[in-house]
Amino acid sequence: MAVAGVALMALAGASTAAFANPKVGGAPMLESKNIVENAVNSKDHTTLVAAVKAAGLVDTLASPGPFTVFAPTNAAFKKLPPGTVEGLLKPEALPQLKAVLTYHVVPGTITAKDLMKMIKDGGGKATLTTVQGEPLTVESKGGHIELIDSKGDVATVTIPNVMQSNGVIHVINTVLLP
Repeated sequence: MAVAGVALMALAGASTAAFANPKVGGAPMLESKNIVENAVNSKDHTTLVAAVKAAGLVDTLASPGPFTVFAPTNAAFKKLPPGTVEGLLKPEALPQLKAVLTYHVVPGTITAKDLMKMIKDGGGKATLTTVQGEPLTVESKGGHIELIDSKGDVATVTIPNVMQSNGVIHVINTVLLP
């Protein structure tokens, strides 16, 4: 198993209270702040934050929740076909933008340890129902947690267990599409 995989498995199996939150996008993520308050400080999530603002979801993600957010980085958004992000940010695309963003959110606080248990209990995979309403498949490959969207695209959790006052963020490397 690769060193990164061993580290993820160790982190997934450990109590989140035993670790300080990692920095994300160069910014400290404070467990005392909510998802929005932390995300706006990450240099790696400016596209996601702009999309959340455009979709009118700031108040929702700042509410008590709890929520599990699979947060794609700016690099993940750049992997989409040219013009996709710009198209989603247009006012007439608001329903599609909301659908894409809420497809990255699951009710409750689901840590990496919880995800690994769900995968084990599911015989190698688990299904999460997103706030958007469609399922995400979760698997473990090479010690990494992977999410598979309805189109078969795969996102890998690159930074797990970024604890928030209203849930948890798992940073991912691909935008998921319903």
